[in-house]
Amino acid sequence: MFVTSLSAYAQNFSSENLAPYIPTPQLIVEKMLQAGRVTAGDVVYDLGSGDGRIVITAAQKFGAKAVGVEIRQDLVQMAEARIKALGLEDRVTMLHDSALRVDFSGASVVTMCLLTSSNERLKPNLQKYLKPGSRVVSNEFPIKGWKPVEVVHVKTGRMDHSVFVYEIGHTN
Repeated sequence: MFVTSLSAYAQNFSSENLAPYIPTPQLIVEKMLQAGRVTAGDVVYDLGSGDGRIVITAAQKFGAKAVGVEIRQDLVQMAEARIKALGLEDRVTMLHDSALRVDFSGASVVTMCLLTSSNERLKPNLQKYLKPGSRVVSNEFPIKGWKPVEVVHVKTGRMDHSVFVYEIGHTN
């Protein structure tokens, strides 16, 4: 049974799908945004935004504008419904697209919880689009070759989490 479900999962995992959908616990969402020093003046892009919890929290609790980038249409629809129900349409936008194709040059903060190999694939776009001083916050998976300005360790239940914070211009 596990092999069958794993096989079905692999068939749905395209070259532009950078990670499986695993919702980030709300405590980690808030720690990521705090670690990224998100304020009302920021524009947060969440790459692989799933159900939109990071972009919604960025708008609700930190006052930022936010854009979620998600390749799965069902998750985009779920996030858009929640954004509308919360009255956040003026602060939060969802894009149904691959993080590999999106221009996120308007971001001052980029958040993500993708695989290390996916971070490696995104690194050229992060370097291309982000201005010096922009922050990149990666939950669990580091960006190889970049030196974090901070690593935040968070314990939830029995799980230990690491949040890697990078600042463009200070990554080497």
